[in-house]
Amino acid sequence: MHAWLGATALACDPIEPAVALRAAPDGSADTEPVTDVVFSPQPAADSHNRRVEQLIGQAERTLDIAMYSLSDAGIQAALAAAVARGVEVRFLFETASADRKLTGEARQRSKSGRLEQDGVDVRWVNKIMHHKFMIVDGPRDALDAADLGFLVTGSANWSPGAATFYDENTLFLRGHAELMLRMQREFEHLWTHSRDFVGDPELASRPSTLTIDDAAIADEPDTHVYFTSANFDVRGGDTFVINGGEEIGDALVAAIAGARRSIHLASGHLRLRAVAEALIARAAEDPPLDVRVYLDGQEFIAASTHEKQVDALADCLAAAGDDPADQRECNDRGFLYGYLVGEAGVAVRYKYYAYRWHASYAEQMHHKYMIVDGDELWTGSYNLSSNAEHNTFENMLVFRGPAVAELIDRYEDNFAAIWDTGRDDGALADLHAELAAGGAVPLVFPAMALTHPEVDDLKRQIREACPAVDSPDFRARPEAHRRCE
Repeated sequence: MHAWLGATALACDPIEPAVALRAAPDGSADTEPVTDVVFSPQPAADSHNRRVEQLIGQAERTLDIAMYSLSDAGIQAALAAAVARGVEVRFLFETASADRKLTGEARQRSKSGRLEQDGVDVRWVNKIMHHKFMIVDGPRDALDAADLGFLVTGSANWSPGAATFYDENTLFLRGHAELMLRMQREFEHLWTHSRDFVGDPELASRPSTLTIDDAAIADEPDTHVYFTSANFDVRGGDTFVINGGEEIGDALVAAIAGARRSIHLASGHLRLRAVAEALIARAAEDPPLDVRVYLDGQEFIAASTHEKQVDALADCLAAAGDDPADQRECNDRGFLYGYLVGEAGVAVRYKYYAYRWHASYAEQMHHKYMIVDGDELWTGSYNLSSNAEHNTFENMLVFRGPAVAELIDRYEDNFAAIWDTGRDDGALADLHAELAAGGAVPLVFPAMALTHPEVDDLKRQIREACPAVDSPDFRARPEAHRRCE
């Protein structure tokens, strides 16, 4: 067993400090394979952010980062220190697409501007950069680095919320050459066709000297990775244009169709028609199949709201006619399939923590993983949505077989834990009792994994106890109304 595996078997387990690249007993660099995961939420000191900071602090040559959101001060400081000691840092940053529109001092004070002032080369792409991965001392220039460098990826952004508040998973990998090479090739593809932030016009990273083609990547039976970048063509050198594919969705549908014992899906969203239909079909074909879907509370909709979205989608598609692009735009608006899947007999629960969702207090169920038959894991940055396929850059890693069985078991343990969130301690009964007793009505409360009927009933009781909850002010400013006095 490698040094890390088992070090964080449960969400509450502590993380060893500075274990990432510690020396071997003979004093040489430790190059043993690593296959590890950190599940959030964690205490800040034990979080994925602190491990990322440690790895950045131990980088010797290069850091290649593709990231949706960065707000962790420790990681920002570690990046500056890495540049100061000679590490070349390239950063594909979603925030840069907004920061570039600023001018003058505001541009320099922006997150992207501060990174460039620290010597980080920041670039952006014309689609949403939703990846959350980092390659440490990877194969930018030499193939043998594919076995020696570190790969970090998963569902979590580099933020305090993702570390201590949300349900997340972050993988730390070394010795998975196929994954490393494919992730490096993805980074190079996006970097080559990206646009410079130009906070510092003299800042430009040395280009990669290595061309990673299919011949350079040996398929490994236990691992693979899919990218939504396959759904885009490049025009004019730096403009990605959708070609209509659904690379990850198609792969997930095939995996669902092949399930024989179980499908355990944890996803912040379920807004992709093909996956919803595949889940419904598979459950209908094989009723004993254990199909469970756990979604974030923002995916809950009442039956009446579902009917409205059905009508709205039908109207949109009718107006779109036979135009594939217009039809795709209709689907990309975000049809919520949780209700439909649940009505078809699939076990669906929602992580429910507030009468009305708001980012300021949402304890988000932010995982994006699926376990098939207990021995195949799909996990990455990919939201289950049409928008993820057609407007964002995403990844989905696959692990299967005995060599990664312990990793998959840990995801199964995590799913079992979050599936019963708040159910063992009677949180729902306590909340009902509090509502029945009168007094102040809590509109934000401890998270619970609830079925659709349970959420429906709870919302009804809250409305009866607090008639103002659906007033214009409560709707417009939910963050100002966490209780109804």
